[in-house]
Amino acid sequence: MFKAVYTALVTPFRADGSVDYESLEKLLFAQLTAGVEGFVFLGTTAEAATLSFPEKQEILSFCTQRVRGKAKFIIGAGTNDTVTTLENVRMAKTFQPDGILIVTPYYNKPNPSGLIAHYQQIAKENVPLVMYHIPGRTGLKVPAAVLEKLLAQVPLIAAIKESDYDMAHVTDTAVKYHTRIDYLCGNDDLFPQYLAINATGIISAAANIFAPAFVKIYNLFKQGQTEESFRVFASIYPLIKACYLETNPTCVKYMLSKLGFGTPTVRLPLGEISQENKAKIDVLLSKVDTSLRI
Repeated sequence: MFKAVYTALVTPFRADGSVDYESLEKLLFAQLTAGVEGFVFLGTTAEAATLSFPEKQEILSFCTQRVRGKAKFIIGAGTNDTVTTLENVRMAKTFQPDGILIVTPYYNKPNPSGLIAHYQQIAKENVPLVMYHIPGRTGLKVPAAVLEKLLAQVPLIAAIKESDYDMAHVTDTAVKYHTRIDYLCGNDDLFPQYLAINATGIISAAANIFAPAFVKIYNLFKQGQTEESFRVFASIYPLIKACYLETNPTCVKYMLSKLGFGTPTVRLPLGEISQENKAKIDVLLSKVDTSLRI
């Protein structure tokens, strides 16, 4: 169901913090031109936690009108409150997404029965779910035994976006469940490793800038040209790492601004990146093969 490259799209803001729809349209067009399979709207990279409900509706209306029939799209709806998550899911469903991204609840650190019940409640909305597992952000690492129960009891979980850096856990999950779910890389800097364990694709923040490279990496790998695929990956690896010099999407937005896609503005509590990191990014961007970026 979910394969190849999905861009976890940013929300461009004007300097005053309002949504920059002109830059958003330009970015959508650049991503489609690069050949991405799909998008994630209103994910972490979109700063969804700082968007109002009306803003989310407006963004989804704007984006889905422009990509429907051209690319698939997944809508982020997860929060650390089941009632609020359900409200988001019901709104998202009106846009007929290919899937809904549901992060494991953060801060609350739900116990196994609560976590399973959370996803069971959401599954009643009868839409394919992409479980987002990112322990570094949520503080919750789902144990293997709990994941087994979760996948058994919530059949509508169609995929996992995996952002754990514990490669033993990642590999165990991929081996055990590769016929049950689509396993999607959530760590841009580990894309080759995920492809090697049969991941179906990636949901990428760095693809906002490097969509052509990620599409090329994926296609070459699937064609059996693994060495060339890794060569392309290695050539942008320093820039992938630079995307995370500070909290995502601060560096991604700075890079986009340097390439003519709006301002680097993020909403508080995120702030402007340091001058030191701006200088590092400027040097790296000046050296990148322009065919590998938007």
